Amino acid sequence: MLRLVTEGLYVLEVPFRTAGLELGGRMTVIRLPGGGLWIHSPVRLDAATRAAVEALGPVRFLVAPNLMHHLSLKDWAAAYPEARVVALAGLRRKQPQLRIDVELGDAPDAGYSEVIMQQRMGGIPRVEELVFLHRPSCTLLLTDLAFHIRDSPSWLTRTYLRLCGTYGKLAPTLLLKSLVKDRAALRSSLEGVLSWDFERVVVCHGEVLERGGKEALRSGFAWL
Repeated sequence: MLRLVTEGLYVLEVPFRTAGLELGGRMTVIRLPGGGLWIHSPVRLDAATRAAVEALGPVRFLVAPNLMHHLSLKDWAAAYPEARVVALAGLRRKQPQLRIDVELGDAPDAGYSEVIMQQRMGGIPRVEELVFLHRPSCTLLLTDLAFHIRDSPSWLTRTYLRLCGTYGKLAPTLLLKSLVKDRAALRSSLEGVLSWDFERVVVCHGEVLERGGKEALRSGFAWL
């Protein structure tokens, strides 16, 4: 079930549908230098997923990368009480019963800072996305900041993404653009991300982009 993308980085792809759109979902698992696992945007926890993850190593961090991707986090936190739950402070209002051990900010927790960088994307208060970089593999992790859906069997999904100008490329949707409240803040955050060394982009919705990620991200946000 878990697919190896590059050394130390795995993904798990699952179906995901919202508002009639077939977007697909993706969880990313990074093996830390000590052998523990850092899990980005956990998907629904079932027996098969749990077995696949535990075959890789002990779960050390569970990361909710924005205010939207948290639906399965409570189950993972209960299943792995020794893992540290990493999330935005604002998530406490949406999930008051969720245990949060590390509040996300611009600086990564010392437990994973050796291999992972992070940047809060300003100007989108209803999303508050954190973008991450797996430094050893030059891989950028995005959640809802941009999609990369190159093909879809769903007519509705294709139509919506074409209207967004997003279909077939790495770019934000019209919804994301509508949520931007401070373009200067978002531009500044994006410039920080574009200063990083990355080639591959792993998105939560769409295909993994193996090459040309920095140029694709810059092009997708040229409107900014």
